Amino acid sequence: MTDTRLVVVGAAGRMGRMLVATIADTAGVVLAGATERPGSPALGQDAGTLAGLGAAGVAVTDDAAAALAGADAVVDFSSPAASVALAALAAERGVAHVVGTTGLGEADLAALAEAARRIAVVRSGNMSLGVNLLAGLVRQAAAALGDDFDIEILEMHHRHKVDAPSGTALLLGEAAAAGRGVDLAQRSVRVRDGHTGARGAGDIGFAALRGGSVVGDHSVVLAGAGERLELAHRAEDRGIFARGAVRAALWTRGRPPGLYSMADVLGLA
Repeated sequence: MTDTRLVVVGAAGRMGRMLVATIADTAGVVLAGATERPGSPALGQDAGTLAGLGAAGVAVTDDAAAALAGADAVVDFSSPAASVALAALAAERGVAHVVGTTGLGEADLAALAEAARRIAVVRSGNMSLGVNLLAGLVRQAAAALGDDFDIEILEMHHRHKVDAPSGTALLLGEAAAAGRGVDLAQRSVRVRDGHTGARGAGDIGFAALRGGSVVGDHSVVLAGAGERLELAHRAEDRGIFARGAVRAALWTRGRPPGLYSMADVLGLA
């Protein structure tokens, strides 16, 4: 089989450069295109050179349609609006879409689901293999322990992160809710301040911390009477997200249209 041809969105950014480097270091994939926003100073530069590698022979462009020509998949850690626009374009061209963008709203998710009627879309609030295994454990624990154990999700990220709770925290919350067979939107508690009253039975609480250069720390606490279980993941290197995304892109090769998650990629669904 020929190598899987990948396009990297935001190739001049921190994650984009890491994706380009990961593709260069992964057997079975090749960089086929690299995009940036209009007006970016990186336009026209070689994506490999920007990533600190040798020249890859792929110039950064703001023409996403041209970049997708002949590609098998596009890997996207951008913004909600950019991801939605890219999903429609990828669907038109039959290119699989791997989405690591966070902060997606209901309308954005609906747009990705629409694109998934025509192409394979893998979306996750976190592309780390370890985090997605953690989500599977959280789902199992929530199902086994039931409402007698209160669930709290704590996350910390660097000072520059703009959305809260993090996409990973929400991923873990969804896993806990699925384990209990409830709707996270109906049971999540995002803010506590002042005289809040007693904790509601069955609620899933979130707390977000921001500071320094923390890549991403997540803990899920299941607190019962007289005992407490803590499941945690610590991200030490952003390369884990790039490696997971490239693995997801490889997995989409030959997959039918559908909206998939990293649980599907890992065989945990």
